[in-house]
Amino acid sequence: MDFVLHVLEHSVLDTLELVPLLFATYLAMEAIEHSASAHVRTAVERSGKAGPVVGALLGALPQCGFSAMAATLYAGRVVTVGTLVAVVLSTSDEMVPVFLAHQEPLGRLAAIMGVKVAIGLVVGLVVDALLRAWHRAGDGHVHIRELCEREHCHCDDDHDHDHDHGHSHGRWAIVRSALVHTVQVTLFILAVTFVFGLVIEYVGQDALGALLANHPVRATFVAALVGLIPNCGASVAITELYLDGVLATGPMLAGLLASGGVGLLVLWRTNADARQNALVTVFVYLVAVAAGLLASASGILL
Repeated sequence: MDFVLHVLEHSVLDTLELVPLLFATYLAMEAIEHSASAHVRTAVERSGKAGPVVGALLGALPQCGFSAMAATLYAGRVVTVGTLVAVVLSTSDEMVPVFLAHQEPLGRLAAIMGVKVAIGLVVGLVVDALLRAWHRAGDGHVHIRELCEREHCHCDDDHDHDHDHGHSHGRWAIVRSALVHTVQVTLFILAVTFVFGLVIEYVGQDALGALLANHPVRATFVAALVGLIPNCGASVAITELYLDGVLATGPMLAGLLASGGVGLLVLWRTNADARQNALVTVFVYLVAVAAGLLASASGILL
């Protein structure tokens, strides 16, 4: 019972950290959707080309909420798929606190973060460029209203109500809709991270280390798979095993590139196109594995 309560406590604390950023993201999206200014919407829609650059840099900050924010914004087509991928690949999740707790050299930490940011930035820009070349980049417009309709938050009803009862009702509609979205996504994140937390605790870091040791290629594929687990325990385990010398640079890099916090989990919850979600998830995994194998083959040490 103590084991379950311990995992539940960590799941609740980790999820609560995401709430402010999720709420702020939905609040901004609702404000854009309800804005009477066409200039605001146009500016947001045209900012996509620089998205991967900004996304990769933001993802490097020790806050996994940015990947959740990116997934939410992508679901409303406020940002591009390249931006989403850039954020997920560069997200550091729990790597930074673990490095600092072990008092590792800051240069070593900065090098790993720099590699993750560079990969996220380049891959994100390439993805967007290719999708534009293939005319698969979407219609270039935000689709927040469709997201609202899927979540049944009734924000359109409140928006219509605003025309009859003044701006104060409109402001409340924006806040209420943002709260509804935030609660729905938060509960989903909590449930899934709790289940994965139980799995990680049950398997244990020693067993995971034994699986990853002494076989660099296998370790790279498995570490990237572990990184996809939407739980901070995944990035903690990968970082600890790397610092203990169990994981080499390649597998570590693969695991941490795939470890995008709860970003992909939020994508599956908020984006209606399951095929799209699967393609993004598989693509992130393949990029992580390719980068890990390349690092191993070239003998890079971080």
